[in-house]
Amino acid sequence: MFGIGVPELILILIIGLVVFGPGKLPGVGKALGQSIKEFKQANSDDKPVDANEPKKLDAEKK
Repeated sequence: MFGIGVPELILILIIGLVVFGPGKLPGVGKALGQSIKEFKQANSDDKPVDANEPKKLDAEKK
């Protein structure tokens, strides 16, 4: 993944628990997951389907 092992992941979770508290931690995780999902979706929408796609779009505009 990102070179993060189990000890690092546990440390990140403990820090998150201390900073946000046990009540807000699930909400923070959900918001983070939705943000990543929306970013991936927006990023994939910008990519052309194949290498000829930009040429097709330019031809349609003319």
